[in-house]
Amino acid sequence: MDGTVLMLLIGLVAFAYAMVGHGGASGYLALLAIVGMSVPMAKSSALIINLFVSGISFAQYARAGHFRWRVFWPFALASVPMAWLGAGIDIEPLLYKRILAVCLLLAVLRMFGFFGKGGEAERAAPLPLALMIGAVLGLVSGMIGIGGGILLSPVLLLLRYADTKVTACTSALFILVNSAAGLAGTSELGAVLTPTLAAWVAAALIGGLAGAYIGAIMLQPV
Repeated sequence: MDGTVLMLLIGLVAFAYAMVGHGGASGYLALLAIVGMSVPMAKSSALIINLFVSGISFAQYARAGHFRWRVFWPFALASVPMAWLGAGIDIEPLLYKRILAVCLLLAVLRMFGFFGKGGEAERAAPLPLALMIGAVLGLVSGMIGIGGGILLSPVLLLLRYADTKVTACTSALFILVNSAAGLAGTSELGAVLTPTLAAWVAAALIGGLAGAYIGAIMLQPV
């Protein structure tokens, strides 16, 4: 795949994911797999791009008034250390591809509003349940190199812990902290810090800014 085409596709992935508060790691991982990048380097690259896009998404949604600390922290508390732990675990390649495929499917379903609008009035998740869910999502996210927002969003919406906008904002920050934890637990960080990665980040920033603005400000909940 031509480098310019890859950069454009990364920007498009960032745009689409940022509209619903996601960072896009599963999409970047799929693209980097197509071009033949090794899984460890792809995971680190995707997490770095994820940091920027999820940060943009969170800033846009939070500025629009959609952040709820009480929704975020119970899930994040256990997910962050587990994401760090998961980043150091190698899993069998076929299992990795299957989990990534499920994550891509969840992302597409979320973009099309498959999980509904959630709850109009947020209700607090029971702390033991939130900690358990957060730990599992963090571990899985760390192992495959994503931030976990595509896993958290269905939970928040289907269990009616948040509406779509609050879910997007919560997921964006969840992705940000888990991506940072995953990067801290990886051994490939130095190898991916290249000018090529900088170009990918720039493309993702442009796409992410546009997508997050549209999702947070212009679109009605779906």
